[in-house]
Amino acid sequence: MGAPTAPSPRNGGKAGPKKGRGGRGKKGKAPIRRKATGAATAAGPASSPDVTQRDTREAGATGAQQRNPDTQTAHYRNGWLGKTAYAALDLGTNNCRLLIARAASDGFTVVDAFSRVVRLGEGLNSTGKISEEAMDRAIEALTVCADKLKRRNVVLARSVATEACRQAVNGAQFIQRVKDETGIVLDVISPKEEARLAVMGCHALLEPGEGPALIFDIGGGSTEVVLVSTDGVVPEILDWESIPWGVVSLTESEPHDEDCADARVAAYAAMRKKVREAFAGFAARVPNDSGDHRLLGTSGTVTTLASVYLQLQSYDRRKIDGLHLPSQALRDISQTLANAGPEGRAKFPTIGTERADLVVAGCAILESIIDMWPGERLGVADRGIREGILRALMASDAKRRQRR
Repeated sequence: MGAPTAPSPRNGGKAGPKKGRGGRGKKGKAPIRRKATGAATAAGPASSPDVTQRDTREAGATGAQQRNPDTQTAHYRNGWLGKTAYAALDLGTNNCRLLIARAASDGFTVVDAFSRVVRLGEGLNSTGKISEEAMDRAIEALTVCADKLKRRNVVLARSVATEACRQAVNGAQFIQRVKDETGIVLDVISPKEEARLAVMGCHALLEPGEGPALIFDIGGGSTEVVLVSTDGVVPEILDWESIPWGVVSLTESEPHDEDCADARVAAYAAMRKKVREAFAGFAARVPNDSGDHRLLGTSGTVTTLASVYLQLQSYDRRKIDGLHLPSQALRDISQTLANAGPEGRAKFPTIGTERADLVVAGCAILESIIDMWPGERLGVADRGIREGILRALMASDAKRRQRR
């Protein structure tokens, strides 16, 4: 289906402060509290002429680096900053993800990472509540995170929760339970903050071009789209929108009938219609005739489809993060998956049974975004909110220490 060509350069970003906390606690032990300031202001297979992979030096928990202009001096390289551990935890509607890093001369070095599917929003669309089973799954994952925060001696952290906790009538009770059982204090962020952090974390992968660019994040319970200007070093947010349709919420709202091909086609069309209607106001505001219509997506949907495009037998972040693929190729893959039953989708090694039920909703959202912003190529980022949080923590801590 395709493969990447030679890499191209990229730039970093920066951010400013906000407070949060992280820590750990177990039964029979007092929870550990960690003060955390936080967040933000605004090589692969054979080559193909349609696909590029940008220079992405971070390689997950292997210790490679991401760039950050705020850490470019010898003082940072050799002093306290390179020895301080920072952490970013993102509890979404579908996944729990943690990233622990230290600052480096041209970005940050990842020292530990964790990701687990918890499906916190399972059933939320019909009940309005986070179920006990979903809470238990999340608590189990967060306990692992708390252990890592302690073992890595993290001194600054920010832990955020998104759409499931925003929507659920028992969201506050769940947040308190997390604090009581793990010591982690979750900050339930707004959709605007979620969008801004995602932009901060991945905008360096935008291709050069004229006019505004569209960055999007397809989550479990919501999808954020952000129109940005790239005239400056750090993108300026021109407009943004958040809709309550993510891969979990859309799947539960519009079940994709697996027994009949015609029913699957109809269900997919209904998904597309719901997303199109939700984005109607934003679509009317965006300039359709300006610039190159650059697209950059950060989410499990785009990384999964990119791995299908490359025909990977197992997911490899180094081959995905920074790819730029033909949008039409991703449309074609989306249509293939939407028309297939669960067994057909699960045959793709990087989808499997775990993602087979939710990937169709992600395809519907992705196609609707391309309809709205018809770029010829689509960038793929395996980074986002956590990286945005880390940049913000490091930048704010550096400024604070320099003022001393």
